[in-house]
Amino acid sequence: MKSWVAKVRHANRQLLFKLAVVSLLMFGFGYALVPMYRAICEALGINVLSLAERKEQAKNTQVDTSRTILVEFDANARGPWDFKPAISQMKVHPGEMATVMYTFRNRQERAMAAQAIPSYAPKQAGAHFNKLECFCFNEYTLQAGESKEWPVVFVVDPKLPKDVHTITLSYTFFEVPGKKLAGL
Repeated sequence: MKSWVAKVRHANRQLLFKLAVVSLLMFGFGYALVPMYRAICEALGINVLSLAERKEQAKNTQVDTSRTILVEFDANARGPWDFKPAISQMKVHPGEMATVMYTFRNRQERAMAAQAIPSYAPKQAGAHFNKLECFCFNEYTLQAGESKEWPVVFVVDPKLPKDVHTITLSYTFFEVPGKKLAGL
């Protein structure tokens, strides 16, 4: 009888050890996710810097008054809502901070969760278009009939290739699928 009890205790100790190792590995993986996420986002060129870091970057740039870049603003809404920029275009000098406002109105009779995704044309302009403040950084909940106005504060990097004279900033605003909002 003692040998059977000893075998069960030994098996329980082995299981406890394995579970402890798995728990430690899971904790280590969870702890490593933040730097891994940051590295992946930086490698893909996704906005990952905080607003303070972006403002510091912008403060250290030099304004190139010898060049003028035409920035065109486009807005696409995927759903029953209104979404548009306050102006369709603006001229900026590389290194100069600029702001454009976008308006949004939920025309639905229900609340919705939504987010905007930016895109740039020409493609190489995306790496040189630094947004300091943007509604595209967050997901928003808008109530039925609610209107919002959001700024996009940006700087065109002076390292933008000399052959690029026009940049188109386009946003697609879409409803976040699968969101269960209160009051629905």
